[in-house]
Amino acid sequence: MTRPLRVLSYNVHGCVGGDRRLDPGRVAEVIAEARPDIVALQELDVGRSRSGGIDQAHHIAAALEMTSVFHPAMHVAEEKYGDAILTALPMRIVRTGGLPSVGEPRGAIWCEIEAGGRSLFVFNTHLGVLRRQRRQQVATLLGEDWLGNAACAGRDLIVMGDFNSIPSSPAFARLASRLDLARRPDGRLAGPTFPARLPLLRLDHIFLSGGLRCLDVEVLRTPLARIASDHLPLLARLESVGEAGGEAGEDV
Repeated sequence: MTRPLRVLSYNVHGCVGGDRRLDPGRVAEVIAEARPDIVALQELDVGRSRSGGIDQAHHIAAALEMTSVFHPAMHVAEEKYGDAILTALPMRIVRTGGLPSVGEPRGAIWCEIEAGGRSLFVFNTHLGVLRRQRRQQVATLLGEDWLGNAACAGRDLIVMGDFNSIPSSPAFARLASRLDLARRPDGRLAGPTFPARLPLLRLDHIFLSGGLRCLDVEVLRTPLARIASDHLPLLARLESVGEAGGEAGEDV
């Protein structure tokens, strides 16, 4: 990479803000202000009557002049609800799929993205609200179909999402035992991300592995971000420090 890579994770709450107004354009504006290279979004509606039937992933990506990969964790008839990875960089889908879930279905996305001549594996997920369920979901993510896949060994990995897990939780601890948490330069954690108006909980995280190092990470608390969703966006700046990276287009 010739310059720091900016990556952002954001639970957009179906593009319904704290004022109960549905506004995908406002969400896109929050993201645009951060100037990210790669975006992981959770809680997107696609073709749902409650949000006017639009494809929120495509709508936001188009506003940002990016492409998107969407995975519907929940799919009922023509209505979909799930997560997406957005970028203007070259991107291919490696895997999408569900995670063990009780109640609301959860899923994950794995894409390969080319950035500054390096190949990155980027993951996006949204874990459940029950502790036992999150532990099962993390075990699956760390298993051979996802992060434990042989293709990930020694590679540059970025794992983002709404983990519904505070840093003292078992699910977080298991992820942090295998991956490096994106931290501030002084080693402190980024601020809380939920609820947006008065954030108290650190639920959204960015993890790294391979030859990547976090230069800085911050929660975006602009006036617009505080009302556009019920979560605040989490932005990290990354640099390459090692030999990891791998060749683009490897089969998994």
